[in-house]
Amino acid sequence: QLQLVESGGGLVQPGGGLRLSCAATRFTFTLDFYTMGWFRQAPGKERELVSCISSSSDRTNYTDSVKGRFTISRNNAKNTVYLQMNSLKSEDTAVYYCAASATALRRGGNNWLCPDFDYWGQGTQVTVSS
Repeated sequence: QLQLVESGGGLVQPGGGLRLSCAATRFTFTLDFYTMGWFRQAPGKERELVSCISSSSDRTNYTDSVKGRFTISRNNAKNTVYLQMNSLKSEDTAVYYCAASATALRRGGNNWLCPDFDYWGQGTQVTVSS
């Protein structure tokens, strides 16, 4: 079974940046054919989708609150997915989860819509505070 592990979380000041990484825990699994996503869950709130990316990196989706600040990317040669977070705000504080789906993004109007996800990492804490 595919298992994912996140890294790169930590404490950062408002306006700062972090890069989260997600990799498969077992080298026998390749992420090449999976849609990958990042979610987050803040204390007392439901988990929300942050972004997702297609297997070939040609399709992405971002939630409105992170557009222009966060960038999702992947390096299939390194079997790793990234979330570059810039201009961080206190409201970005949350546990960030990586997820994988065997289903592709689908068209929804002018946007690409993320699928349901099948596999999840354990999460990494991001705290934005001065």
